[in-house]
Amino acid sequence: MSASALPGPTASPAPPITHRHIEIFRAVMTAGSVTGAAQRLFTSQPTVSRELARMEMLLGYALFERTPGRVRPTARALALFDEVQRAYQGLDQVVARAQALGRAEDERLRVLTLPALAHALLPTASADWLCAHPQAQLTLTPQESPLLEEWMAAQRFDLGLSEVSAAVPGTVGETLAELDEVCVLPAGHRLLERAVLTPADFAGERFVGLAADDPYRRQFDTIFAAAGVQRREQLETHSAIAVCALVQHGLGIALVNPLTARACEGPALHVRPFSVSVPFRIQALRPLNRPAHALTEDFIAALRNALAPALAEQAERAAVIAHPTKAKRR
Repeated sequence: MSASALPGPTASPAPPITHRHIEIFRAVMTAGSVTGAAQRLFTSQPTVSRELARMEMLLGYALFERTPGRVRPTARALALFDEVQRAYQGLDQVVARAQALGRAEDERLRVLTLPALAHALLPTASADWLCAHPQAQLTLTPQESPLLEEWMAAQRFDLGLSEVSAAVPGTVGETLAELDEVCVLPAGHRLLERAVLTPADFAGERFVGLAADDPYRRQFDTIFAAAGVQRREQLETHSAIAVCALVQHGLGIALVNPLTARACEGPALHVRPFSVSVPFRIQALRPLNRPAHALTEDFIAALRNALAPALAEQAERAAVIAHPTKAKRR
């Protein structure tokens, strides 16, 4: 190989500007002096001056005009400082988020629930939970079955509140309460004289029913068919809340879950026990493959506290059914 073909010496790449250089530049700009920057960085003034000069050499232009006792930023330094500040603001957000992840209070608890529970149970439970954890965040998403169970199986929520008794794939279930369905009647209805209503009492009465595909509707139809009772079925709707609203307007009587009945009870709507037990189960579903939220158990405890009055009323209704002649009519 000829000498002319030999490769010549390659230039060494220039050393890069480091994060330390940027940190020193920012400290000088923020403090307004090399001395102030050294104090902020817990280092010496000569070290700051040396590294700042090194950064200017690597850039190929001056960042500061130097006069005895002070430095004055150039236009280029001011433009660069704007960019540096934006970068540090983004870093501050990352640090704040990293710190927040260590505090359960700053994690949002996502709860998927039946619409009836969103109306009748969750307001009280949510109020108690937020009172105990004032910085916590909560999202409540109402959804009917079977989508509710599908979304929980997909691990999309931290907690699900369902009424299913069978296990949902990908979740573990816990029964929070089992309450019987109750009768709801409008003010002034003749059946309010009875302490307990039987299937026979519904004969010929205008009945506000749930939709034909509702599992409770099917149970009610089976009970009345077995008793040979014909109701006047002129109205049906998809939600217990809507059923109660229609009953409040005197459009019939109905059977609904006791939580919705309790939430709607008042001068225009009255509640009576039903002689046939139709259980309404409240099931807490935890996702198996989603990281557990630190405050889920506290929320379940709040749900149990909110259910306590309904469970007490369930015991009272059981006593009324056992001894209807001793019951006090409301």
